[in-house]
Amino acid sequence: MKKRFVKDLTAGAELVAEPFLLEEVSQRTTRDDRPFLLLKLRDKTGQVGAVYWDVPENVQTLAENGAIVQVTGQVVVYRDALQVSVTDMNASDNNLADFLPASSRPQAEMLSELNTHINSLNQPWRQLVASLLAEPFLAQFANAPAARSMHHAYIGGLLEHTLSMARLADVVAGHYPLVRRDLLLAGTLLHDMGKVAEYELKGGLGYSEDGRLVGHIVRAVVMIETAAAAVDIDQDDLRQLIHLVASHHGKAEWGAPVEPKTLEAVLLHQIDLLDSRVQGFFDHLEREQKNGRWTQKSSHMFATELMYPEGW
Repeated sequence: MKKRFVKDLTAGAELVAEPFLLEEVSQRTTRDDRPFLLLKLRDKTGQVGAVYWDVPENVQTLAENGAIVQVTGQVVVYRDALQVSVTDMNASDNNLADFLPASSRPQAEMLSELNTHINSLNQPWRQLVASLLAEPFLAQFANAPAARSMHHAYIGGLLEHTLSMARLADVVAGHYPLVRRDLLLAGTLLHDMGKVAEYELKGGLGYSEDGRLVGHIVRAVVMIETAAAAVDIDQDDLRQLIHLVASHHGKAEWGAPVEPKTLEAVLLHQIDLLDSRVQGFFDHLEREQKNGRWTQKSSHMFATELMYPEGW
């Protein structure tokens, strides 16, 4: 059973056969040709860097990305950050789900909110969205991450991100003139559904074969077109919905097959950008150990250190 979590580690702490998930494993050699490992130790509260000097041959075979291992060693400070100096490592039979971060929101609560959003749509939008976000796909959708690292990178992150965006979509639909709420909300609820196929949880959060070869935008478009064949929906409405999904990344260099060209597409892109950036800000703070007003590490998303908001 796990006793020490990353968020609770302090300099000088001793770890004895403590289970962790291995990430970013890099096998190196010293100048005198002795093997050592650089890696990250992960649990559901975060990750911490680690180094293992003079690695035995059996550990070299064991140490792979996604492996769950028991770690013995000491927590030290290296370059102003905590690091685990590993002295022993053995295989562990713990469950992978115990080591991956998860949404703080109860899943039942989020699914109820999703159902409320779907039921607020007029037909045929409600039928189309409900048919796509139904079991058995819904269970996968509710457990998927929204990203690998930048924002909502945890179990349930995709559903949490989608619901946050849906609430924002309702606000902007009532704020700006001429917005087609049903189109915008349907696009919001479906825009990232392809991420269910893009990511897999084997050995941590990683890309699937589908994610590498197809990607979540193309996968979502295919799923929507397939489901729409059984729904009496106007073809121009369907085309505009597909445009929302295809353009939600905003720019070609950000992975968008086409840039936003309708009012709803512009709004969806901005809502997605806003929610991902704000959650990315909070996620970076969560990964840091607060020591003063500023984070010790630079955020990958913002390429700078971040200031903690009042009350953090």
